[in-house]
Amino acid sequence: MNKRVAITGGGAISSLGNNWQDIRAALLACKNKIRYMDEWDQYPELQTRLASPVDDFVLPEHYSLKKTRGMGRVAQLGVRASEKALENAGLLKNDILKSGEVGVAYGSATGNSAAAMEFFNLLENQSMRRINGTTYLRMMSHSAAVNISIYFGTTGRMYTTSSACTAGSQAIGYAYEAIRSGQQKVMLAGGSEELCPTQAAVFDTVYATSTKNTTPELSPRPYDKNRDGLVLGEGACTLILEEWDFAVKRGANILAEVVGYGTNTDGVHLVRPQKSTMAKVMSLALNDAQLNVQDIDYISGHGTATVHGDIAETQATEQTMGAGIPFSALKSYIGHSLGACASLEAWLSIEMMREGWFAPTINLETIDERCGTLNHIVGQPQELKASYIMSNNFAFGGVNTSLIFKRVD
Repeated sequence: MNKRVAITGGGAISSLGNNWQDIRAALLACKNKIRYMDEWDQYPELQTRLASPVDDFVLPEHYSLKKTRGMGRVAQLGVRASEKALENAGLLKNDILKSGEVGVAYGSATGNSAAAMEFFNLLENQSMRRINGTTYLRMMSHSAAVNISIYFGTTGRMYTTSSACTAGSQAIGYAYEAIRSGQQKVMLAGGSEELCPTQAAVFDTVYATSTKNTTPELSPRPYDKNRDGLVLGEGACTLILEEWDFAVKRGANILAEVVGYGTNTDGVHLVRPQKSTMAKVMSLALNDAQLNVQDIDYISGHGTATVHGDIAETQATEQTMGAGIPFSALKSYIGHSLGACASLEAWLSIEMMREGWFAPTINLETIDERCGTLNHIVGQPQELKASYIMSNNFAFGGVNTSLIFKRVD
């Protein structure tokens, strides 16, 4: 018999803030945190100068050098977000962390860029001078996941998801499945990403970045006819998932229930999304949750503000979910944080569901007529008492995910 899965904690590091109160205020103000990156002026061939960095991130004093020497920025963001989530869930000092009943499911698109440079010096200059014992530990794509496990002493399952924009959502999905099947009692799940100009270069080369460099606040523009590309971000978000009866028994504050998850792949093209499989993944999540389309009250869209992505996503959403469900995209506030985006968007959507309102997609003024017909939230936050919400994400390589969360009164 499947077990129910509760979400009992959330913690984040983001450009909007590092706690729900600050993030809430930014969302209600309908202002994004995109800025001009003076740091990128040293790369004259890079067309975009826009990003949404976490400018105020500093580890607390209790993070010793011994504890952090194997952590690059991506791991530091993930560990700190996890610490905040465990504290929020009331599990930070709980003996269960080292019992074997707690696992980690965590993802990032890449590891630490500074560590990668240490290795590249060997290839470019034939010198090992910059390589040390922690270089690979900081560079590896699962650096955040394993550092979370080591820092908190978990000895249960480990899922490392390096699936770009779906890293955080696949992590939540795998954590949900591990608890539902009785394999683990608690899971730390989410994603982390550090900002790097190489990421901007990836999208620059395919003309997918926004170049509204003189008006950062006007970009990105998901689903808008006048959008000109995505804006990168960074951050981390961790959710604490628990077996429902265990959470209730210990008196946990349950934020929401995970009731549905679907994931699949396009199997066609590395960077051209396929609306048929994007539509299918939403059906998979609905079937898993044993819900109908009419049960879903809000959809958090992926909303990269790229032409192919926006069109395929919205057409797929209309095909499966219809045109009437309130819909918005949070990347319009924080940019695209790659491995961190899905868990951030899921947590923020859960918190909004708990309070009975949802943020609009900002900068959406003229909907692209090629997009599917949806009930976009625009202008101001919309008051809405939602019982079920869906959070969708789609990644390079054709990896698709859909999560469904239930309100807990």
